[in-house]
Amino acid sequence: MRVLNRFFSTLGSLMLTLFGLSVLTFFIGRVMPTDPVLAAVGDNAPESVVIRVRQEMGLDQPLWVQFGRYLNQLLHGDLGKSILTSHPVISDIAHYFPATLELATAAILVAIVIGVPLGVWAAVRQGTWIDQTIRVVCLAGHSIPVFVLSLLSLLVFYAVLGIAPGPGRQDIIYQDMVPHVTGLLTIDSLLDGDYGAFHDALAHMAQPVLILAYFSMAYITRMTRTFMLNALNGEFIITARAKGLSARRVIWRHAFPTVAVQLVTVIALTYAGLLEGAVVTENVFSWPGLGQYLTTSLMNADMNPVIGATLLIGTAYVLLNLCADLLYRLWDPRVK
Repeated sequence: MRVLNRFFSTLGSLMLTLFGLSVLTFFIGRVMPTDPVLAAVGDNAPESVVIRVRQEMGLDQPLWVQFGRYLNQLLHGDLGKSILTSHPVISDIAHYFPATLELATAAILVAIVIGVPLGVWAAVRQGTWIDQTIRVVCLAGHSIPVFVLSLLSLLVFYAVLGIAPGPGRQDIIYQDMVPHVTGLLTIDSLLDGDYGAFHDALAHMAQPVLILAYFSMAYITRMTRTFMLNALNGEFIITARAKGLSARRVIWRHAFPTVAVQLVTVIALTYAGLLEGAVVTENVFSWPGLGQYLTTSLMNADMNPVIGATLLIGTAYVLLNLCADLLYRLWDPRVK
């Protein structure tokens, strides 16, 4: 019964959060200083056309009626149609989101592989030049805007040194050559056996992935260091050292498992932030992902894609936070 109560409580909280998110996205579309009707028909359209289109879009109805219609559309997987592409928003998102997912996933993996060991190393060497250097590197990662790093990277490695490919996801010779299976270009090229396209995709991913990974690594390293410092000052660590255990065993077998549970939440929310925060990086590198789609739609007052992308990113935050909470409960027996 306790498990069932916890399940229904979590489910209810999730549904309430998603409902609140849907309310927020609905009112975002209504308070924006743009008229979706004029965006669809143009500023010079006759008044009769404006009135007819407003009625077709249901914007002449009371606000509560519009909200009910909006919820009904959401329940049926309908996010409206994009003015720019003339496609349903849900199909556009399905087309653009895999590129963002590929970028964010690669970046978080690099950030974890580098950031966690660096955080542990900084905690173990607290107060030394190693610790100070790592902290300065992390501070720079938080302080320097992502778009500055992106532009500098393009300037140095592409324009000056010529050792990196230019903006975009693929060279022109490989475009539309890889069959679309998962939408993840690296995986699709491997499935097709096209290793030239695979290497080209990795080369184009390198700069945006490393920049996003650096930004995420800075946060993961700082949090790992903080958690490890608290763990290393615990009485169980003093006892382990008194027993004569090696430093490696004390750090990785006794101290680190206690902070790994906390890191799950940090990494999950960082990953969700990458799905949303890749907007600037995608625009600098002309990466055809959700961020570029969102920016283009916003600049052209195409509100259905803006609302749909916002709803998707918010849902990703909620679901990743829920997964982190479930893993926290599974890994830490003290959490009831």
